[in-house]
Amino acid sequence: MMEPSVEELLARTESKFGLCTFASTRARQINAYFGDLNAEGVGTHVPPQVPSVARKPLSIAFEEIAADKILRVERDLEAEAEAAAAEAQAAADAAAAEAEAAEADKDK
Repeated sequence: MMEPSVEELLARTESKFGLCTFASTRARQINAYFGDLNAEGVGTHVPPQVPSVARKPLSIAFEEIAADKILRVERDLEAEAEAAAAEAQAAADAAAAEAEAAEADKDK
């Protein structure tokens, strides 16, 4: 039997697909943490949040989800795209204003 149970894990996510992506993303982070232990990248990755006898990152990720040690954060991709577009427009406006000022200084 798998511990924690699939039913227990599904209660913490909206779907099987959501559970799969959430756990696999966290497992990759845990794997990167263990990979960087002997390298200079120490402190760049979050260590496992639960004491575990499991050796596999995915099992550790499932244990963290079951213990409510990690939470899934939904990204608002539409708002991020709008913010990036506004930032790009502001940069383009600033560049155009700078070019106009340089042209005006050139004409003097």
